Amino acid sequence: MDIVLIKLILAHIIGDFFLQPNNWVEEKERKKFRSGKLYLHCLIHGILILLFLFDISYWPVALLLSIVHCVIDSLKLYAQKPASKRAWFFADQLLHLISIFLVWQYIRSPVLDFSFLNSPSFWLNLTAILILTYPTSIIIKVLIARWTPDATHPGSKKADTSLQSAGQFIGIIERLLVFAFIYTQHFEAIGFLIAAKSIFRFGDLKEGKDLKLTEYILIGTLLSFGIAMFISLLIIELT
Repeated sequence: MDIVLIKLILAHIIGDFFLQPNNWVEEKERKKFRSGKLYLHCLIHGILILLFLFDISYWPVALLLSIVHCVIDSLKLYAQKPASKRAWFFADQLLHLISIFLVWQYIRSPVLDFSFLNSPSFWLNLTAILILTYPTSIIIKVLIARWTPDATHPGSKKADTSLQSAGQFIGIIERLLVFAFIYTQHFEAIGFLIAAKSIFRFGDLKEGKDLKLTEYILIGTLLSFGIAMFISLLIIELT
């Protein structure tokens, strides 16, 4: 990976996450274009770029990325609403990274290698990762549907205080972690992952005092880990 691109991304990370206090963000959201912190924030990005590249000849790059950063931040400030703040946060970061990549592409003219798109292992790994997300969640849901606690079940009261779709996302994350651990030959980490989940689930099982709820959770957990391990080992065998 080109060192200039790495330094440009590092300058962005430090400028956006380390050198931007919360009160600056609040002032920008309140005053928008009238906020001096908006322009100071963009200036800091330019200075960081020059410091990391350590070459004054890159001043046009620093100036251009500072201006682009200011435009993107201004767009976010005027476009975001309380309900869309989270979406605009990720959109803002994506636009910054795209602008950095385009400027880097222009000044360095690197030869991009997309030969990996012709590699069977790339498509196999991508297929496995996608299968381990929502498809596996749906498969597990169908398999244990007949044991799902209904509204009158003693343990179902937990659903009222649980985050929406939290269980599904936890399952997806744990399966992707299992895939990463097996792919990198760190099988011992799977044991730590199971232990960590067991510790956090212990409170629910203890408070539930219900054998059926305990069995339901264990079946779902074992299916999730089992499918993840099977697919991971299968992909390793195929590649």
